[in-house]
Amino acid sequence: MNLPQIARASIEGALKGKHFTPSPEDREQYDKPGASFVTLTKRGELRGCIGSLLAHQSLIDDVSQNACNAAFEDPRFPPVREAELGDIHIEVSILSEPKKISFRSPQDLLSKVNPTMGIILRKGPASATFLPQVWEELPAKVDFFEHLSIKAGLPKDGWKNAEVSYYTVDVEEESF
Repeated sequence: MNLPQIARASIEGALKGKHFTPSPEDREQYDKPGASFVTLTKRGELRGCIGSLLAHQSLIDDVSQNACNAAFEDPRFPPVREAELGDIHIEVSILSEPKKISFRSPQDLLSKVNPTMGIILRKGPASATFLPQVWEELPAKVDFFEHLSIKAGLPKDGWKNAEVSYYTVDVEEESF
């Protein structure tokens, strides 16, 4: 199975009250530690997105857990129902290890980022991330950072003096 298939099997199992058990071959293939985000969309609209920024368990367990969390625990959406599962498209992003970006000014930061980067913003207890895919919706760098600041619960200019890290992703998505 590929990672989106593992994510779907995990969600389907949870809907039926059963825990997904991967095959020994899948377990071996994805047994290395990994961090992932699982994004669910329905007719092109976001339906759930949950993930891990740091590798803390095997990639297969991370994807399985994040798939169920995206389907049933994303506070922005009601839990996925079995009847809608056929309309849901699954995308799995595998994250690289985050790296801190040092910058002297907001303009310096903007010059160092590009749309291949997922961004993590931290200031005190507040933090948020956007996957690189969000650049498609928010291609202007200032807009991207303002929306990320708001997501973190900060004022829209909070990014200007926050800690910023980036990561890259490898994306696997279902094909229909």
